[in-house]
Amino acid sequence: MRVTLVCVGRLSRSFHPIFEHFKDLLRPYFTLEVEEVSETPLTHGGRKVLESEGQALLRRMRSGVFTVVLDRGGRQFSSEDLSSTLAERKLYGTSDFQFILGGALGLDERVRASADLVWSLSELTFPHQLARCIVLEQLYRAVRIERGEPYHH
Repeated sequence: MRVTLVCVGRLSRSFHPIFEHFKDLLRPYFTLEVEEVSETPLTHGGRKVLESEGQALLRRMRSGVFTVVLDRGGRQFSSEDLSSTLAERKLYGTSDFQFILGGALGLDERVRASADLVWSLSELTFPHQLARCIVLEQLYRAVRIERGEPYHH
């Protein structure tokens, strides 16, 4: 299985240890790649930021891959539901997933429209760098649940 995170911005040093911890834990289960696109300065205005970052994300996204977009307006899952949703996709032959995470202002509508699934982590708003860490942790939890391995209690 191959998972690609396509994200706006670089991960700051403060979040790096958490991200690397879960990246290491996931190594036995699948190949993880991270594609980062540059953040557009907020001083350019909201519409320009979303358009610019959206274009950059769309250029990095691959076609023919199961695409999950992270957006607060998306579907919320329990950890068990996320695990079974991803396991079902694999059962039907999906082995390549990409998760798309926007920047501080979210995502351009064109990016959301390209999704096979729109996933909301919560009704709460998280910094996009923290969301990247949460996604990895939830993917780790989902894989462990699917395999019946201890982690989720």
